[in-house]
Amino acid sequence: MTAEQSSTTNGLSKRARPGGRKVRPLAAVLGVVWFLIAFYPVYYMFTTSLRTQAGFLEGSLWIPPANPTLENYLSVINSGIGLYFVNSLFVTVFTVVLIVFVSFLAAYAIARIRSRFVRIVFNIFLLGLAIPLQAAVIPIYVLVTRMGLYDTLFGLIPPQVAFGIPLTVLILVNFIRDIPNELYDSMVLDGGGHVRLLRSLVFPLSRPALITVVIYNALQVWNNFLFPLILTQSQNVSTLPLALQQFQGQYGVNVPGLMAAVFLSVLPIILLYVVARRQLLGGLTAGFGK
Repeated sequence: MTAEQSSTTNGLSKRARPGGRKVRPLAAVLGVVWFLIAFYPVYYMFTTSLRTQAGFLEGSLWIPPANPTLENYLSVINSGIGLYFVNSLFVTVFTVVLIVFVSFLAAYAIARIRSRFVRIVFNIFLLGLAIPLQAAVIPIYVLVTRMGLYDTLFGLIPPQVAFGIPLTVLILVNFIRDIPNELYDSMVLDGGGHVRLLRSLVFPLSRPALITVVIYNALQVWNNFLFPLILTQSQNVSTLPLALQQFQGQYGVNVPGLMAAVFLSVLPIILLYVVARRQLLGGLTAGFGK
């Protein structure tokens, strides 16, 4: 090997990783900067929640408190945030399960059945994406009231299911269509029906897309403020986003106490993302490869 070739090889090895990917310093720096910008609100909430009121007014927003305290969390827990947490968890779990179940079956039928009627149904689903949430508040209020579900947790589920299905169906349809037809044909030749195809083929291969829509819809339902505000009035059926407004009034200008309540409300979503981040990133572009 000549000196020139050796120099070229050394230069390439410095710019490349063992896996064959080139190191891009600018992209790495921009990624770190974006991470710091995105992570700072969480850092601010957590560090502020550990301060006393006097420490918040006197301390720096960038430096962790010198004498952290859990007094704000104890005050929030003793104020009844557990009930609001259970209410939000109940509404979120039931809503997301219904959205994913209905959308998964509808997406399979739309992707596998070639007929004019199915295309019309799919277009109807897509029309749901064009309806603003705020434009349907009054009709939803009337329907929920006539159904006798006003001021109940069950009244919060149907509207959010209806608004969550269109986008979920769109994502799952495109993903299911990307599954090779040879796999369907081989299972059909083995005597597999629709139930077996769904259980043994479509569901396992659609897991990244399913995890993506589960996290997305859970985030939307968990943080929803409009429907609890319009469809409930009793404190015992309030969800976390609506209850945070009450905590703000309760604590007045006690920002550390409010930040403790906010941090507890976003903690389940953060944990959900940490647990399923790999499947989420793999399913963000699910079904759009063709």
